[in-house]
Amino acid sequence: MAITGAAELLATWEAGLAEAPNGRALLLHRTARPDVDAARLPVLPVGAREADLFALRRALFGERMQVRLACSACREDMEFDLDAGEFARSLGGRGGSVEGPVGSGDGGDSSAGSAGPVVRVRQDGWDVEFRLPGVADLTAAARAADPRAALLARCLVSAVRDGAAVGAGDLPVPVQRRIAEAVEAADPGADVTLNVACPDCGEATRAELDIASYLWTELDAWARDLLLDVHLLATSYGWSEPEILALSPLRRRYYLELCADV
Repeated sequence: MAITGAAELLATWEAGLAEAPNGRALLLHRTARPDVDAARLPVLPVGAREADLFALRRALFGERMQVRLACSACREDMEFDLDAGEFARSLGGRGGSVEGPVGSGDGGDSSAGSAGPVVRVRQDGWDVEFRLPGVADLTAAARAADPRAALLARCLVSAVRDGAAVGAGDLPVPVQRRIAEAVEAADPGADVTLNVACPDCGEATRAELDIASYLWTELDAWARDLLLDVHLLATSYGWSEPEILALSPLRRRYYLELCADV
């Protein structure tokens, strides 16, 4: 991953101010993966996006993440540090079996193709292929009256029972449950959940770690601090914004210290 410059990050932040959380997450993903066609990003498996955003966060702000949440039992605030690198590696090591991208045949490169990788489920005479959902699939399914059924219909590649093709609406509950289990095993990073024991009452609290929201909050604070630095240096030296942003962070800090000494 190439380290994005200050000017490009500011442009991402500015564009994201007018976006909803989903739009901001997509902007961050584009920043993390400039090598991938932007139209492909929403169809990548959700776990792949989360891994990309963790990598971007580490590149921009380092390994240490400070997390704060309320205990679900006693409501006391809990603060702790999370090692982003270790956390990302633990997610990557739990991947399940993926048959390959749709249309590539068994054993294909799971990163190739435009339709994404699939999992295959065989149970009680059923043979089902199901594409790992992407962000676009989850967003579209959430708007439906029955999100679970909508997601099943969007991502079902094929379903065969005793040689006869079957539609998504005819899949029995045990097969649907087995599909969900296979998807979770193949894409564990899609559901990043923390389980934290409260130091006060000892009860465990489960909470989702939304890396897109976390990273956006950090980017927002960084951008506002940087614009203040630009204002101070422009006022003191008469430099333009591009000239100031072209300076390394270390040189900007030294110039700011000199301004404070005047």
